[in-house]
Amino acid sequence: MATAAYEQLKLHMTPEKFYVEACDDGADDVLTIDRVSTEVTLAVKKDVPPSAVTRPIFGILGTIHLVAGNYLIVITKKTKVGEFFNHVIWKATDFDVLSYKKTMLHLTDIQLQDNKTFLAMLNHVLNVDGFYFSTTYDLTHTLQRLSNTSPEFQEMSLLERADQRFVWNGHLLRELSAQPEVHRFALPVLHGFITMHSCSINGKYFDWILISRRSCFRAGVRYYVRGIDSEGHAANFVETEQIVHYNGSKASFVQTRGSIPVFWSQRPNLKYKPLPQISKAANHMDGFQRHFDSQVIIYGKQVIINLINQKGSEKPLEQTFATMVSSLGSGMMRYIAFDFHKECKNMRWDRLSILLDQVAEMQDELSYFLVDSAGQVVANQEGVFRSNCMDCLDRTNVIQSLLAHRSLQAQLQRLGVLHVGQKLEEQDEFEKIYKNAWADNANACAKQYAGTGALKTDFTRTGKRTHLGLIMDGWNSMIRYYKNNFSDGFRQDSIDLFLGNYSVDELESHSPLSVPRDWKFLALPIIMVVAFSMCIICLLMAGDTWTETLAYVLFWGVASIGTFFIILYNGKDFVDAPRLVQKEKID
Repeated sequence: MATAAYEQLKLHMTPEKFYVEACDDGADDVLTIDRVSTEVTLAVKKDVPPSAVTRPIFGILGTIHLVAGNYLIVITKKTKVGEFFNHVIWKATDFDVLSYKKTMLHLTDIQLQDNKTFLAMLNHVLNVDGFYFSTTYDLTHTLQRLSNTSPEFQEMSLLERADQRFVWNGHLLRELSAQPEVHRFALPVLHGFITMHSCSINGKYFDWILISRRSCFRAGVRYYVRGIDSEGHAANFVETEQIVHYNGSKASFVQTRGSIPVFWSQRPNLKYKPLPQISKAANHMDGFQRHFDSQVIIYGKQVIINLINQKGSEKPLEQTFATMVSSLGSGMMRYIAFDFHKECKNMRWDRLSILLDQVAEMQDELSYFLVDSAGQVVANQEGVFRSNCMDCLDRTNVIQSLLAHRSLQAQLQRLGVLHVGQKLEEQDEFEKIYKNAWADNANACAKQYAGTGALKTDFTRTGKRTHLGLIMDGWNSMIRYYKNNFSDGFRQDSIDLFLGNYSVDELESHSPLSVPRDWKFLALPIIMVVAFSMCIICLLMAGDTWTETLAYVLFWGVASIGTFFIILYNGKDFVDAPRLVQKEKID
């Protein structure tokens, strides 16, 4: 059992210090933070001054240094997600960012503005839904990894033993991490998606849990973070674990998703789909091998399912991926290319069974993890399906939900929940829970990476592709287009600041935020909105004569089309690009 973090906390504030009091039964510890020297020490309850202003909090997210100095970030609201294995899982729903400084008079007007922008960046990340924690359970590891640990590991604090790939506040906790005596105040926080359901089939009750863990390595937004970095970390890497708990027995099935693991980019330029660019100079095999060496060590065998198009702009990426796998020649890797859009065109989503049949034998070989009620490991998962499309969102989530469904069928039969020959898809009540949960998972991952809900969730929820679903996909695609071009630079900067990829230096003579935006960048979105809006208004409100109406439509139509062609001619001048961290160049 890991050393639990404190669950009940009070924050006492004086002009000189922050006091975080542990209020769990029998606890006397108080974490003290000096607001002047920034020193962190451990005290006891009697050291808290009676004059301090007191408020309840639910955890310390960490500290960060901005232009005005240090800030303490605390969790101020939480909601209960559920319980499993007698551990409560929480979602953090509100935060507070508290300045160590009592005044901002030491800052210039420019520094004040920069500090305000950095605070807005922090709050932007904190307002993205999907931060989860437990004070008693290690959410960062799968059941199988937790079952294969030493007694020493099990005695570690949650912070010490956590998988750093999935600790999104790891940078914020760096000061507390350096002092083991205060680790019970340090709360590792996961970003992604968790849902738990108590279910019943054939009168037998079981818990069904879905956990998606987003990696904080090479994290970012849809178009600005693609491919891999020099360490082999893939963009938008997510580990998804499906868990069943029945009569003391526990089973899990793990899958991963991640960007195509070569050096490539797809920078926004206001075109609907910017052309992917594969680096001509980078050593693809070096980064590719680093990626899969770590994947094999962590997960075992890799069955790679590549769902991108095998023609058009995506074709070179599919060919490069296939070439890399072939060149590596590892017996631990299998590569399957399945052109999702081609196979399922004209809404023929029943053809996904072709892929499922193709990988069925491989899935049986990989198996799943199962431990009985006595704690004995009955089966181990020997490897994972590593799926990807371009974004690792919509197509990927559909396939993962189908693979997980097939695994769940086998698990529930083995556990005795399903009768021999009984099909899971015949259990209408559970199927509704299952499909909605996977659709919610898709939406969560999509909002965190692309800025909107997922596409194709009508199929995930209902098992059918619908015309209404196509309309909703069009709406989400339009919102993605706007966000990816006009707000993703700020989103990327926010993530880089939060994760420590960029550190604020108040002594720096020139702030990157002071770089002025080109007038075209500021004017173009307004021109676009006005032109398109006026064109639509003219269509809806006829003038006194057809001639007058036609003149209005032609005028604003020409303005709209003209704006569109200006964008196409030099679109990159108008996009909202990141300013804090220079991403690697792709030749």
